Amino acid sequence: MSQEKPLILVTNDDGITAPGIRALIEVMKQLGDVIVVAPDSPQSGMGHAITISDTLFCDQVTVKETFKHKEFSCSGTPADCVKIATQEILHRKPDLCVSGINHGSNSSINVIYSGTMSAAVEAGIEGIPAIGFSLLDYSLNADFEPSKKFVKRITKNVLKNGLPKGVVLNVNLPKLPESEIKGIKVCRQANARWEEEFDKRTNPQGRDYYWLSGRFVNEDEGEDSDEYALAQGYVSVVPVQFDLTAHHFLSDLNNWDLND
Repeated sequence: MSQEKPLILVTNDDGITAPGIRALIEVMKQLGDVIVVAPDSPQSGMGHAITISDTLFCDQVTVKETFKHKEFSCSGTPADCVKIATQEILHRKPDLCVSGINHGSNSSINVIYSGTMSAAVEAGIEGIPAIGFSLLDYSLNADFEPSKKFVKRITKNVLKNGLPKGVVLNVNLPKLPESEIKGIKVCRQANARWEEEFDKRTNPQGRDYYWLSGRFVNEDEGEDSDEYALAQGYVSVVPVQFDLTAHHFLSDLNNWDLND
């Protein structure tokens, strides 16, 4: 890498004013030149949605201490933010994209619903090394201080070593004081799921409406999963790929009588 500072794109799904992205910006400014492009409102659970049937707005804003870096508020999804950043705002491909720090877990099955991780995956699709960071605390008053050391360490390693084409990192941080976090573990995604329910209600006009609820079920007993690592007090790091091909099933599928 040249002597110039790395260019780091920062985004999230909780919105540009969320405390988590403020903490992430603070760490990234120690490592490179920062540009922020993030949603103008919360976009949690949007997955990899993109805006195709509406207009997009992206305005430069002043949120907090932006005199040393530029920030842009985008009306779209997290994936939109990465697309518009790379196509319209940045003058060169960033050296890194970081997304988060998310308020809440994106471990195991949550990764497929996550706007945080979809922003990172979108960057990966565009050939940019990317990391999604999430803290296991949904509160807007979450304490991000214990996470900063681990966020910085992981980010420095990605800047130094790079990532394989098509791979991004999904990092989840336990809700613990720094002194109680045991370290960082490289993991696989746990085999877990949501058992979902709908709370059905009726509004004053007589129309039914629904609230999605449910419980998280971890069916994975392995000690190499992200859920296990987090339960033991470790930061979990899962390499994620956006190639969804079930390669292990290709040979079996080719033995089917699909052309008869």
